[in-house]
Amino acid sequence: MTTATLPPAALAASPLRTPAARWRVGAEFQVRRANEGDAPALAALSRPFVHAGALRERPLSLYVARVSDFLVAQAPDGTLEGGLGLSEHAADGVLYNFCVAAHRQGSGMGGRLLQAAFARARGRALTTLFTATTGSGRLFLGHGFVPSRPDLAPAAWARTLDPGRDARVLARTL
Repeated sequence: MTTATLPPAALAASPLRTPAARWRVGAEFQVRRANEGDAPALAALSRPFVHAGALRERPLSLYVARVSDFLVAQAPDGTLEGGLGLSEHAADGVLYNFCVAAHRQGSGMGGRLLQAAFARARGRALTTLFTATTGSGRLFLGHGFVPSRPDLAPAAWARTLDPGRDARVLARTL
């Protein structure tokens, strides 16, 4: 999982940065659990971040199979503008595929998604959350994450980290 912040050049080229989409910047949104019908929208939301190198490519089948892992931020018109996966590994959790549409970055949507993930993790009695980021990690650090070593994270997840991506592992105790 990486923090999905698009670089300025990718923001300009992003289909999410169209004039028609900008009207929603100030609009409210709701954070909810994803449902089966959200899988294609999650894959589409992630695509610009994959192209920018901020997220790993995942097939639609993964979103379909793991849709119950996701929390989504939905605009009043039904458009998904943010998403975050939470997988469980015994007493620990892993946040992954975290992305917020370009026109919503800086709006507080990412923070609301994180708070909802914390609540969900606490409800499942998870004790520590891990994530990996190729970006600055500023949002995570601002919400109590600290740098961690991959060997402290769930082994099954840590083995999937691609050393070529130079991702930093972060952790937060709940």
